[in-house]
This record gives sequence, structure tokens and C-alpha cells, in this order.
Amino acid sequence: MTRAWIAVASAEHVRIGRKAGFMQVCHGKVSPLRRISPGDRVIYYSPTTISGGKDRLQAFTAIGVTRDGAPYQMEMESGFRPWRRDVDWQPAEETPIRPLLDRLAFTRSGSNWGYQLRFGLFGIDDEDADMIAEAMRHADPSAMLREVAA
Repeated sequence: MTRAWIAVASAEHVRIGRKAGFMQVCHGKVSPLRRISPGDRVIYYSPTTISGGKDRLQAFTAIGVTRDGAPYQMEMESGFRPWRRDVDWQPAEETPIRPLLDRLAFTRSGSNWGYQLRFGLFGIDDEDADMIAEAMRHADPSAMLREVAA
């Protein structure tokens, strides 16, 4: 059974992952990535454009389906070795969250709508995933799953 996830990172970091075909969450920790299975949908939410930035982008910035394989580590500068998962990113447009706040189950709590986003990765229901995918210009969000299964 596949699931859908919201991952949180700056748009700058999401763009790097999209270009290279991977995802990374929670400052490179492995435990959140182990909860994700091949075929699961991943939607990135970016609170800011640049990590640590003061701007309020508050938009969904990427959507894709995780590939087969387990999380793996990459060597980066200064001995930083973050964990990653490979993802087939889909064509999508960055989409503000605000117009969807009253419609998404995970944001209906009113003024505390961003609370779950602090966890860096959390599951959402298929209706929310489909609504976000449609907003990001996916005419048929279930087609993503069919493409991966083929």
C-alpha cells in the first residue's frame, strides 16, 4: 500500500534534489526516510526560498514518487554525510499553500496550520495529496503512480 508524505525544506534545497533526483529531510537524518516506501508520493513544502531565509515563500515546490531502493548516504563537504532517497520528480509548478488552507485536512486547525510542518516529514491522506497535485497542475494525480508501476 502506498502512502503520501509532506517533506519540508527550503525551495533552494528542493531544487537541488529535483535536479539530481533525490530527496533529503530533517538535516539528512535516516530515520524519517525509513518510513517512506518505494512508490510513495512525496510533496515538498518550502516555507522559505533559501535555508534560514526570512522570506515567506510558503509553497509546495515539488511532487514525485519514490524509487525502489533503500535510503543511502552521500559524502558532502566538511564530513557531512546526509541520507537520501531517490525520487522520480514530476513536472509541477510551485503553488502557494494559502489558497488550500481551508481545504486540506492537515491545515484545517486554523491559526496553528503550520504545526505539523515543524516535524520535517509527515504522512497525509490521499485526498490532500490529490488536491495538492491538482493545484500543482497535475491533471491526473493517480497517473504518477501508474507511471512508476509500469
